[in-house]
Amino acid sequence: MDHDHYSDDYIRSILSSVKTIAMVGASANEVRPSFFVMKYLLSKGYRVIPVNPGQAGKDILGQPTYARLADIPEPIDMVDVFRASDVVPAIVDEVLALSPLPKVIWTQLTVRNDEAAVKAEAAGMQVVMNRCPKIEYARLCGEIGWSGVNSRVLSSKKPILGKGFQSFGLNRSK
Repeated sequence: MDHDHYSDDYIRSILSSVKTIAMVGASANEVRPSFFVMKYLLSKGYRVIPVNPGQAGKDILGQPTYARLADIPEPIDMVDVFRASDVVPAIVDEVLALSPLPKVIWTQLTVRNDEAAVKAEAAGMQVVMNRCPKIEYARLCGEIGWSGVNSRVLSSKKPILGKGFQSFGLNRSK
């Protein structure tokens, strides 16, 4: 997999198929990027489970927070990593110990570890690195274009209204 470039179809298929996201490095601080990414994903209908040892047992945005991925009592579709690149291998090891295995490991902007990606892909997982699911969702459903940003997505078709606040969804006709 070329982790420098992802097709829109690849990103869209991931964001359309996952329902439960474990967010490693979620923060209760309202000014942290993980907080507003979590808030956005919740508004789009995803189940987001915060993982942060310092916040374990507390709620972030009304969601119970867990210390480790292994503590989450339900299957996870995607693990979204808001941690430094050098800890990604340990997180991938923790993910690979889960049963059932999540479908996707997603690392946030500036977070990349190619060796960990190879290990996850060898186990059958999809990997996205150095991207934000909030930005990708907004770009692919046209929301990011509302502020004059070129989303590289152009369509003359009327968008399909999805779940969530002002959501046009990802299931657009090609």
